[in-house]
Amino acid sequence: MGMWQRVKLIFKAKANKALDRAEDPRETLDYSYSKQLEMLQRVKRGVVDVASSRKRLELQQTQLSQQAAKCEDQARQALSLGREDLAREALTRRSAAQAQGLELQAQHADLAAQEEKLTLASQRLQAQVDAFRTRKETIKAKYTAAEAQTRINEAVTGISDEMGEVGLAIQRAEDKTQQMQARAGAIDELIASGALDAGPGAVSGDVAGELARLSSASEVELEIARMRSEIGAGGTSARKEIGSDPAEGS
Repeated sequence: MGMWQRVKLIFKAKANKALDRAEDPRETLDYSYSKQLEMLQRVKRGVVDVASSRKRLELQQTQLSQQAAKCEDQARQALSLGREDLAREALTRRSAAQAQGLELQAQHADLAAQEEKLTLASQRLQAQVDAFRTRKETIKAKYTAAEAQTRINEAVTGISDEMGEVGLAIQRAEDKTQQMQARAGAIDELIASGALDAGPGAVSGDVAGELARLSSASEVELEIARMRSEIGAGGTSARKEIGSDPAEGS
């Protein structure tokens, strides 16, 4: 396969894939139905045209019949008046009218046959169009239901394009939140260790730690003093009780 043939094949394949994605079966069915309706209307117009032509021939036949009868009456009248020449002229015209009538009769038979064929074809085409319309609506309903079900399933499973974008947005938000939390924690650790100045007017990490330790030691000393006081008070009471026992015995 030459280079140009390969390019043409690739182009056709990509174009076919793009058309397949863009094609909506419902629109295609509606378009096909509209074309069938147009064809049906053309056939019906053909039937009407043939019927109109047949009707015109019938009118002409009637006129020729009337003309032939009139010519015959004129011939009889001419003979009664002794005008044989006029009688011959009238009979000649009658013969011509009758010949034209026979020709129109043959044309009328052909048009009647065509009208019958077109009428049958129109009826069959009408039945096909009606059946196609029913099938079209059924297919469209099934496709719409399947499309809705597919979108619901994609939304539930999160595999649709929209839900995929939403999921990516949520993931990005979570990632940024974790990054901000990690940054805040790192800054707190650096400030606490004194590696990073907390800013003007703020207490450095070492001073803050020392103050915290002093505060804790002060609290411990206060607690020990309180406990010693309680223990001392308890020992004095016990000695008093022991010292009073001999007096009570005597």
